Amino acid sequence: MKPAPSQLAAAPASESGSAPVLCGELDIRIARDGTWYYHGSPIGRKELVCLFASVLHREEDGSYWMITPAEMGRIEVEDVPFVAVELFTCQSGREQAVSVRTNVDEMVTLCGDHPLRLVADEKTGQSIPYVEVRPGLDARLSRSVYYELVELGIEERLDGESQYGIWSMGSFFPLGALEE
Repeated sequence: MKPAPSQLAAAPASESGSAPVLCGELDIRIARDGTWYYHGSPIGRKELVCLFASVLHREEDGSYWMITPAEMGRIEVEDVPFVAVELFTCQSGREQAVSVRTNVDEMVTLCGDHPLRLVADEKTGQSIPYVEVRPGLDARLSRSVYYELVELGIEERLDGESQYGIWSMGSFFPLGALEE
């Protein structure tokens, strides 16, 4: 388990020099569509966004932090930090592997360690698909990726119910119950 930012800030100096300096709130925001903003302006350099994403962490209280060896600061995330923008598959049936590429070019294969889950939107009640990219950090599937995923779906009978979903890496991920 990784230490919380408050624990890192209070920790004694490490062998390499010192603990990260707590910078408090950073004026960085990740919008629902995956766009990163600094001081209200979009960050246009994808390489910089990918670098920032590589040091992003989420705490148990739901807060998001950028933590480097020298500094750490809290940032705002409207929904989740990443968006799945492309879908890849190989093989079929139970042996199928379904992978997604995020807006920061991370590849994730749906499996027990990177599960797909559906969350009901509080306003609309619609199911929104998410996949865990790294511990505590999720990607929301873009609409086009979700539609591709639905096209791959098959009917399975689980616990006496007909479910519609997909197989990936030997795990079944339900997309919804089917009426009988």
